[in-house]
Amino acid sequence: MNKVIVSVVGTQKDVYGEENRIELVTVGRHYLKNGINYISYQDSESTGMEGTATLLKVGEDCVTLVRKGQVEHTQQFRLKESSSSLYRTPYGDMTLTILTNNLDISFGSASGTIDIGYELVVDGQWQSANHLYIKICTDNNVCNAVN
Repeated sequence: MNKVIVSVVGTQKDVYGEENRIELVTVGRHYLKNGINYISYQDSESTGMEGTATLLKVGEDCVTLVRKGQVEHTQQFRLKESSSSLYRTPYGDMTLTILTNNLDISFGSASGTIDIGYELVVDGQWQSANHLYIKICTDNNVCNAVN
C-alpha cells in the first residue's frame, strides 16, 4: 500500500444556477488489486462528512465510491448510465440517482486523475448538475496544481 496525496474538487450547480464548491486535500492510501486501483482516505469537516472513510475503486471505465462512517453510501459512475443507491445519514436515509454525463479516467501505477460530470436526483427530485475532479499523486508538489 502506497501513501498518496488525494485532491478533490467538487462543484454543484442547483436549479437556480447557484454553484457550491468543495475542496479537500488529504493523505490517503493506494493499492492495485486485480487491475483495479483502490484509493482510501478520510473525509473532513470541510466536506461536511467528518468521521467518514471514503474508498474509490477505479477501473478502466467505471468508478465506484464507497463511504462508511457518519455517512453510508455506495455509488457507481459509468459513462451514460444511471445508478441508484441508498444514502444513509444520522438524520435519515434517501435515495440518490445519478446519470454520469462525463467520465475521464487517467491512471498510472499509483497516480492519476478522475474527472466525472453527473446529474443528481434525490428521492425522485432533480437536485443538481455536478462535477467531481480527483487527483491522486505520490508527490505533494504535483498535487498542488488542482483543476
